[in-house]
Amino acid sequence: MSYLKKIEYEIVSEKSFSIIRNCSGCGAKARYINTKRFRVNANGNRLDVWLIYQCEKCKHTFNLTVYERQKTQSVPKEEYLRFLNNDEELAEEYGRNFQFFKKNKAEVDSENIEYQFRKVQEMISESTPERVEIVINNSYGLKIRPEKQIAEVLGISRSKVKYLMEQEKIRTETISSQIISILVDIDCM
Repeated sequence: MSYLKKIEYEIVSEKSFSIIRNCSGCGAKARYINTKRFRVNANGNRLDVWLIYQCEKCKHTFNLTVYERQKTQSVPKEEYLRFLNNDEELAEEYGRNFQFFKKNKAEVDSENIEYQFRKVQEMISESTPERVEIVINNSYGLKIRPEKQIAEVLGISRSKVKYLMEQEKIRTETISSQIISILVDIDCM
């Protein structure tokens, strides 16, 4: 009879994503970072809101659209007040949202994303596990090889992960483009 222990992790970004774009101040492609500030413009009953990004080198700014020509009534009052107060937490939320960057056609600097694995849930079916199933949710869609994810979660080298995969003591299954499932024999933990 086999028993299973299941641990679920999610990849979380430690800070806002930076973007790469041409900088008119530097005259070349540059890295822009989140200033954690919003620009709000109201014209009559229409509202525009931007999240301000800034070139690391020359401080030239670039505005990413949060709301464009929205009726003021359609923006929740609490969120509107957070925009006006330059709420850093809200700026971080937008700065970690891939859909926000996709909507703005902004190129995320995927090579410099700082992330960590956060344990979401741990379950054991029956008493003594013989295998551990590790499920990793990569909701940001970061391009991280499965061996690297396994190595970081288990705290072992990638070469050891590759060796254990060759020995079939670690098996992977891609559930979706953002979720992988890993079966690990308990003696490898």
